[in-house]
Amino acid sequence: MEIGLITDSLSSRSLEEVLGIAADLGLSSLELPTGNWSEAPHLNLDALLEDDAERQAFMAKIAGAGLGISALNANGNQLHPVSGAEQGAVLRKTIRLAQLMEVPTVVCMSGLPGAAGDSSPNWVTSSWPPENLAILEYQWEQVALPYWRDLAAFAEEHNVKLAIEPCFTQLVYNAATAKRLIDSVGSTWVGINLDPSHLMAMGADIPSVIRALAGTIMHVHAKDVRLNATVAAANGLPDGTAMTQWQQRAWNYVTLGLGHPGGEAFWADFVYELRAAGYDGTLNIEHEDVLVNSEEGVRRAAGLLRKVALQGAPDWTPAQV
Repeated sequence: MEIGLITDSLSSRSLEEVLGIAADLGLSSLELPTGNWSEAPHLNLDALLEDDAERQAFMAKIAGAGLGISALNANGNQLHPVSGAEQGAVLRKTIRLAQLMEVPTVVCMSGLPGAAGDSSPNWVTSSWPPENLAILEYQWEQVALPYWRDLAAFAEEHNVKLAIEPCFTQLVYNAATAKRLIDSVGSTWVGINLDPSHLMAMGADIPSVIRALAGTIMHVHAKDVRLNATVAAANGLPDGTAMTQWQQRAWNYVTLGLGHPGGEAFWADFVYELRAAGYDGTLNIEHEDVLVNSEEGVRRAAGLLRKVALQGAPDWTPAQV
C-alpha cells in the first residue's frame, strides 16, 4: 500500500506548495479534483484537455516532485434534475483527461435524482410512506441505471475506471446500494471509492463494510469522524447542522486518528481488512477538520498511515513436508 493526498486537503496552498509538502512527507501520489463541488484550485480542466504542451508541463511538474497521480476527482451530482447535465459534462471531461494523462481512476459520486418532475434531488432513506418506493423505482430504473450503463461504456472506451464514493444524500450511500449499482451495471470498469468517514457518520461498522464490498474497492480515502456522544444520544446521527457549528453537531470530520475511538488500532485493522478484501492500492489522505490546521492535519495523518500501511506483498508459503 502507498500513501497519497487529495490536493483539496491543502486547497489554500499553491500547487507548488502542495507538491513540496507531499514530497517532504514521502507520499507517493496525488488525487486531483477537477471541478463540480471542488473549486479545482490546482488544475484547469479545460486548459489541460485542450493544450498538450500545458498538459505535459503540468505532469512534468508533478513527476519532478517525485509524485504520481493516483486519480482525478469529479465529485458532484451528475443526476441533479436541473444542473446534472453540466456536472455530467465535467465528469466526462475528467474521464477524457484521465486517459490523456494515463491516470487509471476517476473518483465520483453516484449522483442523486429527484422524484419525477422535481427540480431538486430527493434522498429517500425509508420505504414509508408508500410513495417513497415509487420514487426509488423511478430514480434507479428510469434515471440512474441507464445513465450509469452509458457512463460505464464511456469509461471503458477511454480505459479509465470509475470509483463511486458511497455518501449520504447520494443514491449510493451504503454497501447495499453500492452493490446494487455495480451488479446492475455489470461493468468491471465501475467499482467503489471507500471513504470510511461517510459510513461512520451513518453508524456503519467499517470492517463489515469492507467485507461486504470485497472485490469492488478500487480506491480509498483516509478520513476520520468523531462522534459528539451527547448530541448523537439525543438526536441520532443524521445531522443538517452546518459543519462550522461543530459543537452542535452529532458528528464531525476530524484529523485521522482523532475520531474513531479505536485510534491507531482501528486504522491498522482498516488496512488489514482492505488487504484481506483484495485492495493493496493507495490510501489518500483527505483533511476536512475545521479545528486543525490543514498542513498539520495532513502531516499527522501521514504519520499515522506510515505506521499502519502494509508495504510489501505477502510472501508466506506453507511449510514443505
